[in-house]
Amino acid sequence: MFQTTIPGALPQTLGLCPQRIRHLMTVLQTEVTRQSLPGAVALIARHGKLALFESVGALDPASGTAMPPDAIFCIYSMTKPVVSVAAMMLMEQGKLQLSNPVSHYLPEYAAQQVASLVGGTVQLQAVQQLATIQDLLRHTAGLTYEFMGSNAVQRQYAQARIGSRGRSNAEFSQTLAALPLMFEPASVWEYSRATDVLGRVLEVISGQTLGTYLDEHIFKPLGMTDTGFSVPEQDQGRIAEPFGRDPLGGLQMRLIDVRQATPMESGGGGLVSTAMDYARFLQFMLNKGELDGVRLLSPRTVDLMTVDHLGTIPVNSGSSRDLLPLGHGFGLGFAVRRDLGVVEVPGSVGSYFWGGMAGTTFFVDPAADLFACLMLQAPNQREYYRCLFRNLVYATLLD
Repeated sequence: MFQTTIPGALPQTLGLCPQRIRHLMTVLQTEVTRQSLPGAVALIARHGKLALFESVGALDPASGTAMPPDAIFCIYSMTKPVVSVAAMMLMEQGKLQLSNPVSHYLPEYAAQQVASLVGGTVQLQAVQQLATIQDLLRHTAGLTYEFMGSNAVQRQYAQARIGSRGRSNAEFSQTLAALPLMFEPASVWEYSRATDVLGRVLEVISGQTLGTYLDEHIFKPLGMTDTGFSVPEQDQGRIAEPFGRDPLGGLQMRLIDVRQATPMESGGGGLVSTAMDYARFLQFMLNKGELDGVRLLSPRTVDLMTVDHLGTIPVNSGSSRDLLPLGHGFGLGFAVRRDLGVVEVPGSVGSYFWGGMAGTTFFVDPAADLFACLMLQAPNQREYYRCLFRNLVYATLLD
């Protein structure tokens, strides 16, 4: 029998409406019944206690196996907050400075060039200033993702197969550093492979692989027993699977194969986890760097991570704007809400969130002492379910 490691409480004792929590689960069940969603695990916690931790639907829609609460999900970009915490731990130890250029740790980034379109041709120029560790954390390093567009730099990423999991983190870093930047560092917010580079920085500083470092310094201390870059054979029966064909008829996204370890341990998107494991990480963040007597960060460092670091730096149009909507800035690993209005979903100023490409999502609201996490594997429907879940969770909040 699966055991929770965060205590539970009646929703009404936490300021949440039991009937509205039941409605949330009814809505998710309806999505499963109409075969829009294969299955999900939903979790809400407030004041350090679980108000909701339930599963619906199928772990694997092909077999019909019921979704267990301890299902293992590919969390993709929900890896980024974890790796960002690891970086800040090294900062607190004096081993990392946010103001240092990336090339201080990875010399291959010392001679980067930025691409610009002049007279219809791409020209390369030396950067005016080198990207820093802060730029990696806040996605202003001038990098991009190959799947977020088709400009000249993104095409070079694709041609270099920069997303290959067959390279080691060191080989990935060398390959990426040789490609041109899309923007001058610190000039534009563009969601990117920056956290993959940060993962390599952590390896160089620690002398360990990223997976080993995270396991020893975050996963074991926080009791995240099902989180890592691959799933052991004895646990592979708990891996959640998407539909074989997208219910809306779109191009089906193939999830990464996490049944075997690969050379690339992607700091930007390689982890698997469970709802309870990730809830422990979120409770640690909400507790300002501590969980069950284990402190990994100081409260001031958590504050630094969860405030806006963009200021007047603009967000690139297109896919990046879709990921960071109006009313939000970006901190060190998290999107951060700056306004009560403008944003299309409820929440408090200062709340922070992120999600993963295959459908997982979370948000933390310090003002309400609340966090919530939704785990699912429905890549093409992820934006719909993120907004739906946020609306339903805040509808349960009565004070």
